[in-house]
Order: sequence, then C-alpha cells, then structure tokens
Amino acid sequence: MSRPVPRLATVDDHDLLDGYAHFCATLGLCDGGLRDRLFNARAFLAAHPDLDAWLARPLMARLADLRRIKAWPLLAYLACAGEIGLDIDLLVAKNQGGFGVTAERYWAADFERARAVAARLGWAPNWTRDVVRETLPLVLAWTGKRMPELTDADLDAFRAAVEASPAATAWSRRSYGARLFSVRVLLFELQILAEPPRRAYTAATLEERFRAVQPPEVRRAMLAYVEARSAVLARSSLEGLANDLILFGEYLGDHHPEVGSLRALERRHVEGFLVWNRSRPWRGRLARPRSVSISVAHEAVLALRNFLDDLTLWGWAERPPRRLVFASDVPRLPRPLPRALAPDVDRALMAAVERLADPFARTALTLLRRAGLRLGECLDLELDGVVDYGQSGTWLRVPLGKLASERMVPLEPATVELLDAWAANRGSQRPQPHPRTGRPTDFLFAERGHRLGPWQVRSGLRTAVIDAGLTGPGGMPLRVTPHQLRHTYATELANAGMSLQGLMALLGHVTPEMTLRYATLANPTLRAGYDAAIGKVRRALPVAPAGRPIVPERVAWIASEFLKTRVGTGYCSRHLAAEACPYANVCETCDNFVPAPEFVPTLRSQLADIEALRADASRRGWTSEIERHGRVIASLEGHLRRLENEPDSEAVVDTAPKAG
Repeated sequence: MSRPVPRLATVDDHDLLDGYAHFCATLGLCDGGLRDRLFNARAFLAAHPDLDAWLARPLMARLADLRRIKAWPLLAYLACAGEIGLDIDLLVAKNQGGFGVTAERYWAADFERARAVAARLGWAPNWTRDVVRETLPLVLAWTGKRMPELTDADLDAFRAAVEASPAATAWSRRSYGARLFSVRVLLFELQILAEPPRRAYTAATLEERFRAVQPPEVRRAMLAYVEARSAVLARSSLEGLANDLILFGEYLGDHHPEVGSLRALERRHVEGFLVWNRSRPWRGRLARPRSVSISVAHEAVLALRNFLDDLTLWGWAERPPRRLVFASDVPRLPRPLPRALAPDVDRALMAAVERLADPFARTALTLLRRAGLRLGECLDLELDGVVDYGQSGTWLRVPLGKLASERMVPLEPATVELLDAWAANRGSQRPQPHPRTGRPTDFLFAERGHRLGPWQVRSGLRTAVIDAGLTGPGGMPLRVTPHQLRHTYATELANAGMSLQGLMALLGHVTPEMTLRYATLANPTLRAGYDAAIGKVRRALPVAPAGRPIVPERVAWIASEFLKTRVGTGYCSRHLAAEACPYANVCETCDNFVPAPEFVPTLRSQLADIEALRADASRRGWTSEIERHGRVIASLEGHLRRLENEPDSEAVVDTAPKAG
C-alpha cells in the first residue's frame, strides 16, 4: 500500500502533476527524495505548461532546461503514461538516467518477464542492463507502445531513426545496432515477434537488384525468369541464379549498349562475355584484385546457358533467334581428390580440439570428424536428432542438407556423451522457424536465443591448428578446412575396406561417382595388388646406383637428400618430390603400440637415429619433418621409460638356502 503523498496536486497545479505524484509514491523514495521530485516537477510544469510547445524547441535549449530543472523523471513518467511522445534526438542525446527505472516500475510485469528471459539465455549482467534497462525503454517511449505491441517494423523504424539522427554519434549508432538485435531476441523468446532475428539482412528486393541491368526488356525477362524458377529452387540457389544473370546483364550494358533485347543477342556477344567472365575480378563482399575461381566462372556460364535454353523451350517471346551457348562453352571443372589429413596430423589436431575452451567449437569439430558431416549439416542438426535403436546402437539423424537427402549415421559412445553434455548446457530456448520448411525447429546448436554460425567453428579449427603446432610452407600455420575432417573420416573408412555402397550411404552421396573419389584415393584391393607387383619388380630390378649397395650405410642414409623414416627393423628413403609419407612411424606413435622388454636395444638404436634425423631436418629447415621426428622421439622415450622402470616379469627369485 502506497504512503500518503506530501502536498498532493492542488487546483493551481498542472493537470499532469497529480498522476505523477501518485506514481512517485509507489517508488519507495524517502520523504526528502519524494519532496525533491515533486518540487522539480512543479517548477518545470510552471515554466513550461505547454509540453508540446516545449518538445518543439531546439534540442540544445531543451537539454539546457533539463540541466537547470531536474525534470527528466517527470518526462520519463509522462512518456510511459502516453501523455507525451519523446523524439529520437532527445532520447539519444540525453543521459537517460532513471528512464529505465521508471519504465521498469511502470510496466513491472513486462520487464520482469524480459529479465527472466535474459537470465535463461545466460546474458551477462552488464549486457542485460544495456538491453533491458537502457534500450528497450527508449523503444517503448519512442513508439508509444507497450512491449507486447511491438513489431519488427517498429524496431526497423527505431533503428532507421537512430541512424538518421544528427544527435547520434558513430559509437551510439553501432551500440544501438547491437542492442536492438538482442531486443529482437528477447521479443522472439517472449513470443511477441514471430520470426527470430537474422544477423544478415537482404538489403534489396529482386526488383531493386535487377535495376543494375540497363536494357528494360532484358531486365524484365531476367526478373520474370527468376520468379518462375523460385517455385523449384532453394533460396540460396535462387540468390546465385539472380547474381549470375545480373552479372551478364551488367556486361551487356557496359560492353554492348546497343543490345536492347534478347532477340538482338548474337554469338559474338556471348563469346565476349565468356572471355571477360574468365578473367573478371571478384565482386561484392568477396571483392579482391584477382580473377575469380574456375568454379565461379563455371556457375555463371551454366546459369546463362540454362536461362537462354529455358526461354526457347518455354516459347517466350523475349528469346534469342537461335542457340548461343553450348556445352563446350562451360568451363571444365577440375576433379581433385579428397584432401584427407595424414594420420599423425589428424591425431595431433583432434587432441588440440579436445582442449578447446569454446564448447561449441569443440563439439562441432569433433562431430565433423567422427560422423563425416558437412558443416551446414552439422549446424542444421536438431535437438532430437540422436536416436537410440537398442541393440543397433545410437545413430544421428542428419537432416536435409546440400543434396536434399536425409540419412542416419552411427555414433560412438564418446560422441554421444559429448552431444549429451552440449544439449544439457545449451539451456531451454524457443524453437525457431526452419529456413527450408518454416516449421518451428529446436536446433541443437543454438545458444542465447540465436543459432550458432560457421565462423565460430572455423575460428576454433584455426586455434586448434596453432595449439597443435601444425605448420605448412614457410612455417605458417597449416591450412585446414572443416570439410577436410569429412574427407579424413571417409578416407579412414575406405582404408579399412568399407564397401562403396556403405560409404555412399554414410556420406549422403546421391551418385556413386562422388564416392568413387574415395575409392580411387584408398582402395585396399588396388593397394594389395600394387604391393604384390612391386615386390616382384624390386626383387628382379634392384633400385640402386651401379657399384653401390641396395641398402645404404647408416651414415650415408642419414645425410642423404631424402625424407627419411627410421623404424625398428630398417630404414625408408622417400624422395622430396613425394612429400611427407602419411604412414611414417605410424606404429611408434599409435596408442595401441606396446613394445616388449626384449626390444629395448632396438628402440634405443631407433631413438638415436631419429634424434640424428631431427637434427638433420633442422639444418635443412624442414619444419614438418622436425615436428614429425619430435613426436616419434617423445613416444619412444615414453616407452623406454616404462620398460626400464618395470621389474623383469620373467625373473625367478631363488629362495633356496645356500651351502656354506
């Protein structure tokens, strides 16, 4: 129950003072504080009885008035009560002070729900204050609405007003941009907004983007074609098609302005585009001063060919008189083999991944390696995607992805534990509309009210590479991409002899040609045949210079210009052109390698040779060889310490009494 208010408004007071006095009585102020607020309110209303006229005064004059008479709490109350509307210039220029406190008291239930959501999402106290107490009340004051009445359009308009306000500094514009994103998160979690916020917005519609195409008839045909294809293409594919057609339209406007219609298009125009397209620089967000990749040029030519062919097949009036783009015009794409990580690099990298401080990067990278997922598939996983089939084990349901196919992938117990730990710590969040179907979806990798993106995974991978000490040419950190973890997963299974059909199902390939690349890379049958044949060849034709032994002397072998590997039973000489061997010292660094005590002399000899090899590699500046020999030395030293500290299990203690 509120206490009596000193000196309630009299007939001589302003009409707005009575409501403000009763509101102040609910704030729990001391008598002196309450008396000061009412005194300042009376003084301000006496000096400016017409508040609409006062709000129309210049900004600097109003700020001077508020410095002279501390009446900002009065204006905050009147804005919450809907008695006045505050302009954006005053809101961003004035140090709001108690405005947020006033708003939280006036709409106590709404702000209590907002703070509960912020706590559930795990926001830091300072960020909760910035968003809930300092930004959200200004949005309410500027729009004149209550929190449940806000819309996306209101937030867009508020941000546009801040951007246009001369009173807003560059810092405040950036700050309000970040805070408004979190306001959207709050309102979505409170089920006030229907759509979750997006960090990247499409700034222009298709009509606005196609304005770059100068000939009106060409622009109209391209736009109509893209709209027709929107019925069957995914959003990302549609964006790519629009970009490629706009590219060709801009080329016509710049190089052949006389072409006003597709009916006037000739083969020479297309030939000029083919040459220009292959040498053009990157555009837009990826702009850089070098030619586009062959895959980008390929997509542009393919889109143009399909566009012109479809117009002819559909019988559109706006079409070329004959075929202008042929299959031979489409650049041939290279078919590189999958770039799997070498076993020693794979082990070192994944050990560093396990030490990552970021739980999301750690979980996602481990899942990419142990389940062979694409990065997009990993980010699209749903919370209920882990399914236990009893005796068949635990499986992961991989949702529709790049090839619009769904599949199941078996999971190891350690991977299941990792996913369970992430799901337990991510917290409860409102399901978000799926970008493909629009249905509410509880995504596995979501945190603090929004979905997690690929940049965090790539950043974690770079950190793991550096922590593992993996280096490439020039001593720079080794370049590893998330997709290489999928290649490593598939290559490991292919090396183990998994069938082509099984590998195809696990990877989600829709054609066997895609999986055959892994079979070409690591075919056990091909390897066995090669080993059998090369053994016969080596016995028949010793590979050694004339007058020299087939097996070199130890000193000559260590000093030779080869990449060298020392194993317990012999030596290996691998030419520099062949690069590092992925199987070098694979046994000595394997967790399952357990040497017996009788091999201690052999291990000692091998350790001495490898230490000499590391010193030789250091003199030559072979960074990767230095690291590889270092890992083998550490493994051998660990085995020797264990063997030399263990008692001889075969020794028999003679306890019989001795004669004497």
